[in-house]
Parts: sequence; C-alpha cells; structure tokens
Amino acid sequence: MTAATATPLAGLDEQRRAWTEQAWATVDRERLRELIIGLVDIASPTGDETPLAQHITETFTASGIEAHTMDLDDRQANSWARLRGDGSGPDLMLYAPIDTVTSGNSEEDVPWAAETLRPDMTARADSEGDYVIGLGASNPKGHAACVMAAIEAVHAAGIPLTGDLIAGFGAGGMPTNPRPGVGNPRRNTGQGVGCSFLLEQGVWADFALIAKPGWTVSWEEVGLAWFEVTVHGTHTYVGSRHRLPYRNPVALAGEVAVRLERWFPQYSQAHRSGLVLPQGMVANIRGGCERTASFTPAHVRMMVDLRLSPRTTPTAAKRELVDAVRRIATELDARIDVEQILSIPGESSDERMWLCRSAVAAWEAAEGQPHRAVHDASGATDANILRSRGIPTIRVGMPKVVDAPFEVDFAMGMNTVDLAEAEKLTRYLIRVAVDTATRTLEEVGTG
Repeated sequence: MTAATATPLAGLDEQRRAWTEQAWATVDRERLRELIIGLVDIASPTGDETPLAQHITETFTASGIEAHTMDLDDRQANSWARLRGDGSGPDLMLYAPIDTVTSGNSEEDVPWAAETLRPDMTARADSEGDYVIGLGASNPKGHAACVMAAIEAVHAAGIPLTGDLIAGFGAGGMPTNPRPGVGNPRRNTGQGVGCSFLLEQGVWADFALIAKPGWTVSWEEVGLAWFEVTVHGTHTYVGSRHRLPYRNPVALAGEVAVRLERWFPQYSQAHRSGLVLPQGMVANIRGGCERTASFTPAHVRMMVDLRLSPRTTPTAAKRELVDAVRRIATELDARIDVEQILSIPGESSDERMWLCRSAVAAWEAAEGQPHRAVHDASGATDANILRSRGIPTIRVGMPKVVDAPFEVDFAMGMNTVDLAEAEKLTRYLIRVAVDTATRTLEEVGTG
C-alpha cells in the first residue's frame, strides 16, 4: 500500500473506527485557520504568556469544555483542559508549548534576530490560501491549534472515554533565560518551566503526546547543557599595545570559537545513537566596554550549547567539553575557564509501550507505508520534562513548510503553517486519542 491508497483508519476495530469517523466529521479547515489566527494575534514571548493562556481557556470554555488558566506569576501562565472519562482507562495528555523565543517587537528582536522584522516575525497573522503566516504560526502555535481542534472534535462527537483526555499548553517551552529589560525577576522562565509546573500542580497523565514539528513518531530526544567559557587576556590601552604586555581576549576568543566549532562535529559523531545526533555551537561572545573602543577587556565570555544524548549525562558532557577546551588552551597558550550554567538531560521512552505502538500504527495507516523514524534529531522540547517525571511520551508534528510559493528560511519555517498539514495532524491526534483513551488499563499495560 502507498500513501495514495492509504486507509487512515486501518488497524482500528469497528467501534473505534466509528468513533474516530464521528470526530473527524467535525474537523473543519476554516476552524483551524480561526484557531491559529487567534493564537498568532496574541503575542506570547517567553515570560509573557498569560494573555494567550487566558485566550485558550476562554476558547475551550466557550465550547463547553472544562478548562483552566494556571498562573506561574503575574505574567506567565499555562492553560489546560480536560474531557473526563469514566475512570476505568488511561489518561492521555496532548501537549503543546505556547511561547515564542522572539517577541515580535523590533526594539527587542533587532538586530539579533533580524536586521529588520519582516511581517512573518510579528504577532499578526496573515492568510495566503492554505497558509497562515505570523510569529510562531507553525512552531509552536499551529501545533497548539491542532491539539485544541482535536479536543474540540472529540468533545463534539460525544465519544465515551474510559480515561481522561487532557490538553496541556505550557508557558516557557523555549530554550531561553529571561528576556533582558522586561522586568521578570524569575530566572527560570524558559526551559520547560510551565510544563514542570503543570505536572507539579497535579495535571498528570499515564501517557503524553507532544505536538512539535516533524512528521514522524519520536520516543526520545536530546537534552541540552549550557556552558560559559571565559577567555582571559590583558586589560590594556591601544596607545600602549606596542610598549606593554598585550593579549587581546577578543581576538583570542575568536580563535577559541573557531576551534570549538571544529570540535563539535567530532562530539556529534561520538554520540550518534538511537534517534539522536547531538549538536553543539558557540552562541554568543560578550566582553569589553561599549562606551569606548580604546581598551581591551580583561576577559571575554562566550556561551556554548551542547546537546545531550539520552545516554550522556550533563556531567559527562561537561568533562568532554572541559577536555576539549584544555587542549585548545594548550594550543593557544591561553587561560580558559568553563562553567556549566544549565542542564536539561535527554530522555527516552520505551518504544514498545502502548502509546508509541498506537502512534506508529496511526502514522503507517495515514501514510500507507512502514514508519520512518528520524535518526539525526537534535531538537529539545518539553518532552524531556514529561519523560523525566515518569510519563511515557512521544512526539509527533507537522512537517516544516518547504514547498510554499515563497522563500522559506528558518524563521519563515517557524512562522508559516500549511492548513492541509494542520488538518492531517488534527485527524491523526484524534485517532491516537480515541485509540488510547477508550481502552482499559490492562489493554495499555498500566493496570
């Protein structure tokens, strides 16, 4: 069987096939467009998700679905909703983060994200045929909209659930610390803080599916560790560089960065395993006094992101980086310090567990061919938070837009969603939800 002859309901028994068809009949592409536009038009940079969380809660409530806004502080909040089962089956959470790493405000985003903000980089949606364009339209907001639409469809179909079907929408899903100059005193505004808080507050499930880009079923992904690398030099004056000891740490840091960039591919290949190919990079270099160009700083700092295989601990990765930096320091006859400043371990779920088997079966039915796992992943999501708390979790999402009638770069790929793909993912989520939240505990192996 090929994709052209695929039967997306293949593998379901007669009753679950009928329930799924009932829910599918309520899926509407224009409703998806409306949901996505509603999400995009509300800015939700990391640390300021409360207005969007409230909007999601109000949208569910208007449809008669139990929903709640969960405040982390006065600016950051989650939203979550629940379709209650009869208590005899497994609870399933469909999850999506809701924050964007950029703000859509040129005063904050320029020049680090772009020289000028294009329309797709602002929190204002635009529709072009089957495409919706705007900040975060695909990642994460298009995926959040698919979760919302799937919950609405299951509710509208009146499917008798045995377990609860939960929708979670987490603040702080992006890999970022607080945005500078916006007044949030909490350092932990990103890195999955909303997901962690959601679970701490009792919104729990037997299984979770996180909707994030990538049309494949993933049961593991990388974690990440951040390091601050300090390159020491000499504080001196340009007028005396020919008379006094001179070791410019700015120039030296450039040499260090080049050597680290040569080392990262070696690290990646050493840790290629399972579904992951962990990457690394130097993200920024900071040092010197901005009010003068006449003096060198005593040191320069750079930040390194090193992705972690689920088979690599943060401390093991730190030792590898420290060893690499020591070799570089010897080569350059330099003093270089390394400090670990963030650790989110990579996590795996058992690919033989119920949800993974159901998700793969649904993918194969949709595509009409055996599932194709991706084996070079290096993106980290809140799936690591869910798995680390003991919830078996898989990740499935839409493919990134690549064949649009306009140029698609990294940002445009994040900011463009194809409604045809959104409809396909919504139907997929419905099938997996029906196949799971109508089972007994014994059937899914949690009894």
